[in-house]
Amino acid sequence: MLKNFFMVTVRNLFRQRVYSIINIAGLAIGIACSILILLWVEDELGYDQFIPKSDRLQQVMINANYQGEINSWNSVPQPTYEAMKTIDSHILSACMVSWGEEPLMTVGDKRVIKEGHYVSEEFLEMFEFPVLKGSKNGSLDDIRSIVLTESLAKILFADEDPLGKTVKIDDESLFNVSAVLADVPGNSTFQFDYLLPWKHYEQTQEWVRNSKTQWGNYSFQVFVELNEPQAVAAVNASIKDLLTKNGQTDIQRDLFLHPMEKWHLYSNFENGVPTGGRSDYVQLFSMIAIFILIIACINFMNLSTARSEKRAREVGIRKSLGSSKMQLVYQFIGESMIISMIAFVLAIILAAIFLPAYNDLVDKKLFIDFTSGQNWAFALGLVVITGLVSGSYPAFFLSSFKTLKTLKGSIKLGKGAGIPRKVLVVTQFVFALLLMIGSVVIYRQISLVENRELGYEQEGLIQVPYTEDLSDNYEVLKQELLRSGLVEGVTRSNSPVTSIYSNNFLSWPGKPETQKVMFITISAGYDYSSTMGTKILQGRDFSKEFGSDSSAILVNQAALDVMKLEGDPIGTPLTLWGSKRNLVGVIDNILMGSPYEAQRPMLMVMNQDWISYITVRLKKTDDLNSSLAGVEQTFVKYNPAYPFEYEFVDEAFGRKFKTINLTRKLATIFSILAIFITGLGLFGLASFAAEQKVKEIGIRKVLGASVVNLVNLLTREFSILVLIAFIFASPIAWYAMDTYLDRYDIRVPVDWWIFPAAGLVALLFALLIVSNQAFRAAQKNPVESLRNE
Repeated sequence: MLKNFFMVTVRNLFRQRVYSIINIAGLAIGIACSILILLWVEDELGYDQFIPKSDRLQQVMINANYQGEINSWNSVPQPTYEAMKTIDSHILSACMVSWGEEPLMTVGDKRVIKEGHYVSEEFLEMFEFPVLKGSKNGSLDDIRSIVLTESLAKILFADEDPLGKTVKIDDESLFNVSAVLADVPGNSTFQFDYLLPWKHYEQTQEWVRNSKTQWGNYSFQVFVELNEPQAVAAVNASIKDLLTKNGQTDIQRDLFLHPMEKWHLYSNFENGVPTGGRSDYVQLFSMIAIFILIIACINFMNLSTARSEKRAREVGIRKSLGSSKMQLVYQFIGESMIISMIAFVLAIILAAIFLPAYNDLVDKKLFIDFTSGQNWAFALGLVVITGLVSGSYPAFFLSSFKTLKTLKGSIKLGKGAGIPRKVLVVTQFVFALLLMIGSVVIYRQISLVENRELGYEQEGLIQVPYTEDLSDNYEVLKQELLRSGLVEGVTRSNSPVTSIYSNNFLSWPGKPETQKVMFITISAGYDYSSTMGTKILQGRDFSKEFGSDSSAILVNQAALDVMKLEGDPIGTPLTLWGSKRNLVGVIDNILMGSPYEAQRPMLMVMNQDWISYITVRLKKTDDLNSSLAGVEQTFVKYNPAYPFEYEFVDEAFGRKFKTINLTRKLATIFSILAIFITGLGLFGLASFAAEQKVKEIGIRKVLGASVVNLVNLLTREFSILVLIAFIFASPIAWYAMDTYLDRYDIRVPVDWWIFPAAGLVALLFALLIVSNQAFRAAQKNPVESLRNE
């Protein structure tokens, strides 16, 4: 029985080679695309899941009510850390984590700059990153201890046992290696190469020590571990008013817990409620995977039903020999399963071949785990589902043929028999059009934000991390760089021009008591505006001609619009951090935050103790490498302990588009593949349609029909199907893209012309394939087709 089953299947595959290749190729490409997309989805869904307590770990956050809405922050006062330990019995532990540092690490003649965090001693016990050497308990208790990842330990100590060895940080402090962790997975919210004790942070940073009792300094991250996941609501009720009880009454601020399981996927908040984030992209790409798989399955169903007349006599003979309808159903579904299995094997090969390029595209290290039983179970399920979906309709369709009619010859299907096939073709084109329209809209959205007015000149700007040596030698470094003729400007600030590190409230004359506006805050040095290429709209920049300018303040145009000062704003007294400052200038808006958001109000002060970056504007040159080499020599001269590390501002700005660029690229690639798979199906259907009408074409040619007339005859039906698909796809695509773009303050309209343009492309593509087959059929000699008539 089984032998006969396989023989029939193999015989049919070889007998109809063209259609078998189209079926298998379409399914293989569809499954391969789905595998690649689902690998990405699995990685996104698996963020932080390797941590044993992930369901019980939470970050303490703030819902702050100002500017008429609730804004959510993940930075809290440092005293929150100690308060969490006693405020509620459901909290088992609490810890602090710094925002991230990149110090110089030295062992012998090896000098590297790596990223890590200062953490309190509870960190490893709470988060339980796998420990390879040493112990998670007490490894950060000593103020001079350091925990390394395996790869960093390998870099610093090669094959030696690193435990107990010494690492010098920033050419100053010595630390002893107390533990070695496994390298942090790519799908971890925390990314680090080392960990240092929070106690050392307090000891060496005065501002951190002073913040231990300051409830008004919102500069820290605090995390807690609960005794059970269900305790979140109870703890939220306990901690909600903690800030108010400690004197923070200028605006309403409520503490709440954000679960670790939602950190990655639900990082966006709207009016205090998590509304999405990466989860939106997970849903989007999951839908794309499903669309492509459905398109591939539709190809199979269409070609199988279209070829039904060729197997009608086989069905009749089997029924006459006693085969039941269900036996025939099993036969045809079985054939579909075999095709699905062959396609799946080819899909795995295709996915493995293209996985390295795909990893470069999505910036991940995805791999197909062939040892995972869960993955094999998923693969089996995918094969079964694909086989059932692809083969169910053809199986029931073929098995329903009447025995007597099929034995008399090829059965003649009624006019309604082709309707399901047409519906499936329309469905294919609907999905393909949705992907095409989505790709165009996303591309236009990216173009809009990339071409926004930045308020500064990006070309030639590089930013260099600040160090203690650079602080001590800044003025002489600056003058030497300017004298070199290689640079046009040098300045320093608390943050790079592409990032926002601080936000503060500001008061001005006439401000309503209830109005609370958060201002981006920049601590800048002299020549900031000229170096950045930012216009001074009113007043002046910071200048040594006016002394230290320690009480001076500048604002941007967006801030001036918010304050609505009457008359000349220059000289207006403003209150920041409880002290008076004089407004000396108004600068153009600088786009520092999200390129998708409206320009925010900003203020600029001078505080030379609050600096993190030096920004240098290179002179325009045809030999950029030579200029950078000259600048490097000067930096190394005054900062000899550190390698010269810099970043171009335009590259840093480009990272803001990483996610939406990934969306555009993937949507474009998979929409092209969807169209290609649809084209495979059209090729098969068109060739079959031409084969069905071969006698009709012969008669029409004998009666004088031209080749053009005959091509029109065969292409008309497919053109109508594409038009119907366009009518269905357009409103769905408009709604989907308009909803998608609503997340952005700065967005493009979903213009009407995109829809007919996409429809025209789909129509021309369909006509190109169908007309080719139609032309070949119309060119045949009618004598051959009418010989037996």
